[in-house]
Amino acid sequence: MKDECAMTELMIEYPIRAIDGRELLPARTVLSDENLQKMISGNRSPVLTGRLLEFGSIKSDILEFLDQDNYLSVFDSRETRLRLLARMLKVELPLPILESIYFFKEYDFYTYRHLLTVSALSTLLAECLVKDRISMMDGVVGAPSHDIGKITVPVNILNKQTPLTSDEHKILKQHTLTGYVLLSHYFGDPENITARVARDHHERRDGSGYPRGIRIDNTMIELVIVTDVYDALISSRPYRPSSYDKRTALEEITKMAENGLVGWNVVKALINQNRKKRVSIDECLVSLEKRGVPPPR
Repeated sequence: MKDECAMTELMIEYPIRAIDGRELLPARTVLSDENLQKMISGNRSPVLTGRLLEFGSIKSDILEFLDQDNYLSVFDSRETRLRLLARMLKVELPLPILESIYFFKEYDFYTYRHLLTVSALSTLLAECLVKDRISMMDGVVGAPSHDIGKITVPVNILNKQTPLTSDEHKILKQHTLTGYVLLSHYFGDPENITARVARDHHERRDGSGYPRGIRIDNTMIELVIVTDVYDALISSRPYRPSSYDKRTALEEITKMAENGLVGWNVVKALINQNRKKRVSIDECLVSLEKRGVPPPR
C-alpha cells in the first residue's frame, strides 16, 4: 500500500466545473501536480472570502442542530458552545464555497446539516487531540467543506431512496476528487489542508479507502473521517428507514478502530465526549462488548 505522502496520479471520469460553470478540468484528465498547477495558473483570479458563521443563517442553524438529541449530550454546556463558536468564528472560506454550502440548505438538507455538524464535532475533538493552535485551526477550516464536491452530483442521486446503480455510484464517489479540485482552485494551492481533507476523508489507515487507496495517518484528516462516519450513522438518510442510536453508532466506530481503519485516539475522543464523566484521552477506556442493534436494512 502507498503512504499518505505518495501522490498517486488519478484520472477523473467526469468534467469538473467551477461554481460559476467554467470548466476547470475536462473528463479523463489525470490529476498530476503539473495539471493541477496549470489549472490554478490558467483560471486564477482574485476570490473574495467570508466568515463561515457570518454567512446567511449558518450560525443559528449550527446551534439548532446541536440542540437535537444526538448532539445535546456532547455540546451540553454553555461554556463548550461559546468556545466552539469562538473557534469557528475564525473560519474563512472563499465565497463560492460558502454559497455552495448554502445551496445544500435548499436542495439537499441532509448534506447541509452534515457539513455543519461534522465541522462542529471535528472542532470539539481537535481541542482534545491537537495541542498546536495553528494545526488545530487547519482542521477546523477543513471540516465544513469536506463534502463540497457533492455540489456537482445531481440532486436526484443525493436524495435517492433506492440503491444507486453502478454509474450513479461512480458519479457520487468522484465528490472527493471534485472537492479537491474545487478547493485547490479557489485556495490556489493543492496542498491546502482544506483541499486535502475533501480528497482524503474516505481514505482509511489500512489503505482500503478511496480515491487513492493510501494509508492515512494524519490526525486532522482522521478527525473528519471519524466524525463524517459517526454523523452519517446517527442521522436520517433517504435510503434508511431509521438512524443508528448513539450507542450502536459508537460501537460501529469502535469496530473501525479494532479493524485498523482509524486510530484509537480519535475514537476515544469521540466516545469520551459522549459520556457524562469526561476524562483525559489516556484515561479513556473503551469497552469492546457490542450490545447495540443496527437499524433494519
